[in-house]
Amino acid sequence: MRIKKGDNVQILSGNDKGKTGEVLEIIPKADKVIVKGINIRKKHVKAKKQGEESGIISVECAIPVAKVNVVCPKCGKSTKVGYSIEKEEKIRVCKKCGAKLK
Repeated sequence: MRIKKGDNVQILSGNDKGKTGEVLEIIPKADKVIVKGINIRKKHVKAKKQGEESGIISVECAIPVAKVNVVCPKCGKSTKVGYSIEKEEKIRVCKKCGAKLK
C-alpha cells in the first residue's frame, strides 16, 4: 500500500469528497483506511458494567484506499505516490513536484 499511517490525504469521491484528514489506521487485508473526521457514522453503545453510560457515539468508518490520494506537504496538491531509490533506500516521492514524503 502506498498510503501510510499519519499521512494527510484528500477524499476523491463520496459524501466527503474534497475533504482532507489524517490517516489513523490502515487495514491492508481489506484495502481500506480510516481517516480522522471522515465517513462518520453513529454507533449505539450499551453499558457493559454497572456505572458505565450507554448512548450514541460517532465513529470513523473505513473507506477504500482507491478513494483517497496523499496531499503533498510541499505543493499542497493531492497526488499519486512514486518511489525513488537513494543510498539503497526506497523513498516515497510526490509525482507532481518530486518532493520527498515522510
